[in-house]
Amino acid sequence: MPIDRAQLELREDQWLAPYAERSAASRGRIHDEPPPIWRTAFQRDRDRVIHSRAFRRLEYKTQVFLNGTGDHLRTRLTHTMEVAAIARNISRALRLNEDLAESIALAHDLGHAPFGHTGEEALNELMQRSGGFEHNLQSLRVVDELERKYPLFPGLNLSWEVREGLMKHQIKPLQLPSGMLTDFRQSSLEAQVANLSDEIAYYSHDLDDGLDTGLLDEQHLLDEVSIWAEAAARIRDQFGDLPDESRRYYTIRQIIDDQVIDVVQTAERAIQAANVATPDDVRRCDSPLIRYSPDRREKNLKLRKYLYRNLYYNPAVAQPNQRAARQLRDVFHRYVRLPQEMDAISFARVEAVGVERAVCDCIASMTDRFCVQEYERITGQKGGNP
Repeated sequence: MPIDRAQLELREDQWLAPYAERSAASRGRIHDEPPPIWRTAFQRDRDRVIHSRAFRRLEYKTQVFLNGTGDHLRTRLTHTMEVAAIARNISRALRLNEDLAESIALAHDLGHAPFGHTGEEALNELMQRSGGFEHNLQSLRVVDELERKYPLFPGLNLSWEVREGLMKHQIKPLQLPSGMLTDFRQSSLEAQVANLSDEIAYYSHDLDDGLDTGLLDEQHLLDEVSIWAEAAARIRDQFGDLPDESRRYYTIRQIIDDQVIDVVQTAERAIQAANVATPDDVRRCDSPLIRYSPDRREKNLKLRKYLYRNLYYNPAVAQPNQRAARQLRDVFHRYVRLPQEMDAISFARVEAVGVERAVCDCIASMTDRFCVQEYERITGQKGGNP
């Protein structure tokens, strides 16, 4: 006999820690729906995210290097998949709900603008008079309003717990389905796992892409970045001399393993010290329980400073991104003047949300290449690979 939702929920109850989220105890969805037959509520959320248009568009959105720059460089989609894998591993080790953590991880960048963080900054600047732009909140807009595929409601109608996870540090505005305000100061442990998994993935894999493009140098990393030096030494002791590609891959894998081990061990101690017994006990804590040890956090801050100095602000990365952001601005201003040039769905939203917000939603949904195509159409100038 096939295993049904009730049996899956029973397995959750038997396996999960008491402070983990259970799909059977979900606070529900904005719009009532019959429950799935063969899946839990959080498994349904995961599948809805994967089948969304916004998720597919991540394949053509920038992570660090503009989409189309290189065949092996990460896109927003491959980054998202890596975050989801790390989130599942940490959740499994801590006996948290893997399906919830994965769903949050898969949805966390659905609202990201084209051209990465440079595009996000440009949209935020353009939207200062109309509420600004922040990609976490935009991800919530995507799943609540902008996806249009179901006949009875807008958005994906995801569970409250996934939507909570998309808020990150802005948890308070998300009320309970009953409309009641809460005294919650944190999100669920699964949401905290997805958040930290994002950081583990992008710093570790940005090292990989930086080396692949030649913008970062291994000897420089050995001299300046203790995380790299420690991982490289262990790989050398274990395997001796390796070919370049294999050595770099194993070093970065070691860095990720070290990060995950540190988070799991630190979180386990923090959970025990906080004496939490339910998911809402976690939400009432003064600080996140899923975190790095102080030593690892300090090392990560040094890695972050190194990456900003040598990769993110490198002219080979920054200048194309800035040029692309100028193209995004031109498209924005054109649409504000002539909103009828947007797609029909975006134009139809102007009356409800205002022209600037409708334009912002439209542009945030674009892939890098489509934004460039629109720039070329409205200006008659060649955008090329921005």
